[in-house]
Amino acid sequence: MIVPSLFILLLWIIKLSEILFHFDLYFLGIKPLSAEGLPGIITSPLIHGDMKHLFANSIPLFVLGSVLFYFYRSFSVRIVALVWIMTGLWVWVGGRESWHIGASGLVYGIASFLFLSGILKGDTRLLAITLLVTFLYGSMVWGIFPDFFPERNISWESHLWGLAAGAILAVFYRKQGPQRKKYEWEMEEEEREQESLGMGNRDEEINISYHPPEKEKN
Repeated sequence: MIVPSLFILLLWIIKLSEILFHFDLYFLGIKPLSAEGLPGIITSPLIHGDMKHLFANSIPLFVLGSVLFYFYRSFSVRIVALVWIMTGLWVWVGGRESWHIGASGLVYGIASFLFLSGILKGDTRLLAITLLVTFLYGSMVWGIFPDFFPERNISWESHLWGLAAGAILAVFYRKQGPQRKKYEWEMEEEEREQESLGMGNRDEEINISYHPPEKEKN
């Protein structure tokens, strides 16, 4: 929980600083296909429109981030970094003309990664996490549709591309991290299959005779 907590603390410090010192950091967001919006690929998740926006992202960042760093601790930082960069880059390339700010793309990316990883790995613990993510944040899927909340100014592009980034990374890293434990009967079946394919007992002694060619007599 330490890393997600520190990240959320940073987000609140930034927002409170904006409020206390009366400045707006919206220009650190992503403005698609413009040079001024290019740095936003890195900085946009740190900026939020208001306290309500920040609070809405803080809770899922803490919950999902804690789960990610617990079960995938060996490469969790890599997942966060890749979701961050991939989402930001795709929004810069394909987003509508506006300033896109907030960490919601990161939230969608982590949720998507955890959801699909549990399914692909088939581990009971991770499947439980999949069900938890579905129960708590399944309704987030509606946030990828631009017309679902027409009265609100929501960066549905960040939601969509975050979701896509998390899914791609779940497939790419499906063989890393916790894996489903194999039962003894499953291992026995694999051994029988290997033996049937001629790949069995490799410990048998193999005798090889080698006859060097005779030297030609002068």
